[in-house]
Amino acid sequence: MILKVARLGHPVIRTQALQVPVEQITTRDFQKLLDDMAETMREYMGVGLAGPQVHLPLRVAVLEVQAHPRYPDMPSVPLTFLINPTVTVLDQTTVDEWEGCLSIPEMRGLVPRYSKIRVQALGRNAEPLDFVATDFHARVVQHETDHLNGEVYLDRMRDMRTLAHLAEWQRYVLPALEHKD
Repeated sequence: MILKVARLGHPVIRTQALQVPVEQITTRDFQKLLDDMAETMREYMGVGLAGPQVHLPLRVAVLEVQAHPRYPDMPSVPLTFLINPTVTVLDQTTVDEWEGCLSIPEMRGLVPRYSKIRVQALGRNAEPLDFVATDFHARVVQHETDHLNGEVYLDRMRDMRTLAHLAEWQRYVLPALEHKD
């Protein structure tokens, strides 16, 4: 089932999400929620979706990058469910890249993110996950875990003058970036 996506301004977007009790993860209702979140993310052409974005202040996120039309050059990230994730920065180096958000539709902004992080979480079946994410994968994880902390990419932007409406970004900014190389 496609879930309704909360937009910036709805209080749930700025709410600190709650830990999911381990015993709840394998319940039928929670498993359906995970499926619905994945379906919603795909429907809206996202690469990640967090609980607060579907009006649930729970520490759960889903991410996937598989031959994504918006990110054709990015390495694949298999469908991953992160429940109660914690992120540890492994490299203080940050990289500025453009981000958008399903909860802030039709906008893009230049956002600094750490290039290498360690992710510890529970997976779909409450199994422990512990992996290192780099580059775009790390960016997606950080974006989604920000949602779990009541934050959005706008909060991380160094220069709000880079914020652009998607149509204008595609018309003016993207061509300029493509001609840089």
